[in-house]
Amino acid sequence: MTDETTAGKVQITMLPEGPYEVVGEIEMLGLNGEVIKTKKKCYLCRCGASTHKPFCDGTHSKIGFDAAAEAVPESRE
Repeated sequence: MTDETTAGKVQITMLPEGPYEVVGEIEMLGLNGEVIKTKKKCYLCRCGASTHKPFCDGTHSKIGFDAAAEAVPESRE
C-alpha cells in the first residue's frame, strides 16, 4: 500500500492483532463535536486499552490482544 490516495478516498485497514490504519483526508470529531487533529495516516485503537484513545499507543501488544480475523456472524443462542 502507498501513502497516495485519490481525492476524497479514505482507506481503513484492520491490521493483524493491531489497530485500524486510516489513510486519507478525514475529519474526526470528538464526543463534544470538537475536531481532533489527524494526519493523512493514523492508527485507531481496536483493542480498547489505549491510553491515547482514539489513537493506538501500542498497548495491544502488551495485553495480548487477539483480534477476530473477520466479522463474527450472529450467534444462534
